[in-house]
Formats: sequence, structure tokens, C-alpha cells
Amino acid sequence: MNFIEELKWRGMIHDMMPGTEQQLAKELTSAYLGIDPTADSLHIGHLVGVMMLQHFQRAGHRPIALIGGATGMIGDPSMKSKERNLLDEVTLNHNQECIKKQLAKFLDFESDAPNKAVLVNNYEWTKNYTFLHFIRDIGKHITVNYMMAKDSVKKRLAAESSEGMSFTEFSYQLLQGYDYLYLCENYGCRLQMGGSDQWGNITTGTELIRKKLGCESFALTCPLITKADGGKFGKTESGNVWLDPRYTSPYKFYQFWLNVSDTDAEKYIKIFTALPKEEIEALTTEQHETPHLRPLQKRLAREITTMVHSARDFEAAAEASQILFGNSTAETLKKLDEATLLDIFAAVPVFEISKSELAAGVKAVDLLAEKTQIFPSKGEMRKTVQAGGVSINREKLVDFDSIINHSLLLCGKYILAQRGRKNYFLIVAK
Repeated sequence: MNFIEELKWRGMIHDMMPGTEQQLAKELTSAYLGIDPTADSLHIGHLVGVMMLQHFQRAGHRPIALIGGATGMIGDPSMKSKERNLLDEVTLNHNQECIKKQLAKFLDFESDAPNKAVLVNNYEWTKNYTFLHFIRDIGKHITVNYMMAKDSVKKRLAAESSEGMSFTEFSYQLLQGYDYLYLCENYGCRLQMGGSDQWGNITTGTELIRKKLGCESFALTCPLITKADGGKFGKTESGNVWLDPRYTSPYKFYQFWLNVSDTDAEKYIKIFTALPKEEIEALTTEQHETPHLRPLQKRLAREITTMVHSARDFEAAAEASQILFGNSTAETLKKLDEATLLDIFAAVPVFEISKSELAAGVKAVDLLAEKTQIFPSKGEMRKTVQAGGVSINREKLVDFDSIINHSLLLCGKYILAQRGRKNYFLIVAK
């Protein structure tokens, strides 16, 4: 597999330093990509870089994932309008351990292969480096003029809303450049990869290596991912889409990919999966012929949910997604955990009743028309039941005065009522 050709057809190259392709063709090469450890989970915005590392390893080269324990304490000024909060060492160590577990789903860290992945933390070689030694050994090789010419610096200083830039943030590119120099000297790293906003920081590293070591090093960046409508990729109303199920459930994760636009699905399936070109082209043709079947979205959601979570989580999410479309059974509903149940019905009306009322049993007509306002009157509720239009927990209600008791509670506290085909209501017993 030719790494550069692979990235080209996937639309994952923005800038590339001359000689990069020749270097990769010549020998097994080590390349690194930095990951910001400001949270204890990656979000899907990180996945572009992670997929670059995965393709790099598949092409026979050695990926180095760098956790920015030191640089994470400063904050990269690229694409930022103000400084962010700095993290302490304990938090950063915790975040690194969590991130490593997630990366292990994409990269081989454990085998005996010569290109097995490596995880490093730049805090390890930075924490004991004194300021005086750093400005003497590193700072003298990069001029202020060179640093001021970087887009990340110029844009920040030129912005009307900018509060300026502290020396701390201004020094960020020197620290990132030193990372590249250190990895070049100690790990034989010859290539740094990142998002297009990192080009200035990366080339500072290549300049430092040239001046300090007198050897060539290379740079490659991928485009920043956007949505077809111009919105920010990876953001929902509730915030980032995380890889950790504590923050974004497998169901919500699956739904995010299932609901992307046709245009985005055609782009994302190349970037976020390892599916071969021929298979993606076949899926794209199928999408153009039968867009209502959404084959691209379905395959994208399946591939990435399985990769990030598991095949079992994908199957559960796919099954759960059918509940709102009326194609599921009562058994499917009973298997849901509370988090997924609430995710699915997050937008439906909610009514509360006392759990004690269910102990002796409540007539369905009283529950739906009196204790809740799912029906405006008992008469209308009776008519709808007779027409077969009422369900409790996905089972048709045959008799309007059937007894509803605590044995019907889902997850020990919920009852799902359905009026007609599309009107759902969640009853919470407290």
C-alpha cells in the first residue's frame, strides 16, 4: 500500500513538503502526530489524525502518537481567539491513560512487528529542561521574525477581538519544534503529520532539525474537516461527539453518522473508514441510484461504531434506532439500558406519576387520560384503543381498562406509551 496515494484518493492531503513521498518509498519511516490531552477522551475531531496514523501503519511504516502533556499545559494559539485553562500533571496523566486505551483500537502497540506503534508524552523530555538551557539550545536557532511570520501568530495579533498573545503561547511553536527534534534524534522520526492549521508549527520543527542536525525532515497535513452546510464538524447541540461512551453513548454516536448529509457521507466514508476504494465507489454508485436507502450513511455508521465501540454496540444501536420507526418489538425495548432509552426518547413529552400508584395497578384509561394528559379525554382514548392505535411498551393495547402495574416498568421506572404511529410519550414512575 502506497501511503501517499491512499491519502490522496481519500481526500486527506492538504499540504506536503517536497521529498516526503520519496522518503516513504525509500525505507520504513517513523512519523508522529500530536494529540491534545485536555480531556480524558478523544472526540471525533481527533479521528482524522488517528486514521492517518492507522493508514501509515497499514502501509508498513511506524506511527508515533504523541500525547502533548507539556504543550497541553500551554495551549496552541492556532485557530484560537484566546488562551485556555492550563491543566495540572495529575489530570494530564489520567487523560493520557484513557487516550491510550482508545488509540489501541486503531493502532497496533503490542505486536513484535518492526512498525508497531509507539506512544510518547512530550512532558517526559520537557519537564526537566530548564528555561535557560531551552532558550540557549533551541531558541537561538529560530528568529522572532520567522515565528512572527506564522499564520497562527499573524491572525491572532491582527484580530480586532484578540486580547493579544502571551509569551507562553508565542513559545508554543518552539516547544512543538523541539518535540520533532527530540523524536528525530531519539526515535529516528522523519515525518510529522497534523491538521492544516498545524503547518506553521510543523515547519518550525523541520527548520530546527535542519539547523541543529543538518538533516532533512518532512511535513504532511490533512484538510480541516467541515460539513457541507458550513457547520462545524463533530459538534451537536449537546457538544462534542466523544469516543468514550460515558460522554456520547454508542446509540448517539451511531445516530450522528447515520444522519449526516449525502454529500458529507460521500466524503466521510473515505476519511473515517479503512474500506477499500472499489467498495466505497460501489456504495457511492448505489447511493446515487437509491438515495432514499442511504447505503453510504448506513455503512459509515456501521464501520465507525464497530471500530470505536464494538460489533455488539453497533448491533444494539442499529436495533434501538428502529424503535422510533415502528419496526421493533417489545423485546427490543426491554433490552435497552436506561441511557439508550433516554437518548432515543430525549425529545418526546414526559409525564411523571408516583410509583406507589402502580403497586396496586392502574387502569390504562385512567393512566393515559387522567393521571397523564396523553389523551384529552377518556372517550377519545377508548376510540383510539378500539382502532388499534394505542401501545404500551410497543405492545398493542387491546382493552382500554387493562391494568398497568410496576411489572411493565422499563429499567425499573419507565413506561413507553404510543398514540398512533408517531406519537410517543414517556411515563416516569418516581
